[in-house]
Amino acid sequence: MELRGKTAVITGAGKGIGKALALALAKEGANLGLISRTAADLEALKAAIAQEYDVKVSVAVADISIREAAEQAVAALQSELGTFDVLVNNAGVATFGTVAEMDPEVWKRHIDINLFGTYYVTHAALPSMIERKSGNIINISSTAGERGFATGSAYCASKFALMGFTEALAQEVRKSNIRVVALTPSTVNTPLAENAGLPIGDEDRMMQPEDVAELALAALKLPDRVFVKTAGIWTTNPQ
Repeated sequence: MELRGKTAVITGAGKGIGKALALALAKEGANLGLISRTAADLEALKAAIAQEYDVKVSVAVADISIREAAEQAVAALQSELGTFDVLVNNAGVATFGTVAEMDPEVWKRHIDINLFGTYYVTHAALPSMIERKSGNIINISSTAGERGFATGSAYCASKFALMGFTEALAQEVRKSNIRVVALTPSTVNTPLAENAGLPIGDEDRMMQPEDVAELALAALKLPDRVFVKTAGIWTTNPQ
């Protein structure tokens, strides 16, 4: 896939993996639609991209766990950018605690954002992709979507569900030439990981958001006749 001149939309674009993806795609010449809950993050990223790259950038402030907000954000970006060539569902939250101790509303928030947020945005963006019979959807999952761990029930449940959603969606839309990919990084040095209390380690050793962005670009650049179903990326030696 040639990314120059294409349109890529990223959720959770203000920080971490989403920000790294935005910068990597801008470098490739893609026009961008950026979605985040924090307007200041979006405007700062938009300004940084404008200084460096000659691409169009549109932003939408939205909490994608709310269906109407997600749909409005997609509609606004479509009106400015047209049909999406690439949709990266990256927005997510991570809080850890035992099942017995975690507040049910905190637990539910993981499902609302990590799963329903992805569903709402994808559901809104998909019809135009199907009509045009082309498109790429990348869901940023996690190794926590492949194996559970103590204190991770909320996060793991949301990411396991995301993997199932990705698998089913890929089977539905292959006939429309739409590629659906799940990326499953281990711990990445991001504000999300730091806020969740995960050990992010030495910057020279620990996986960086830019590493995940490179993997996403590699998946997108494959010939349109093939797609990566699932790709994991791990820190080689975090100790």
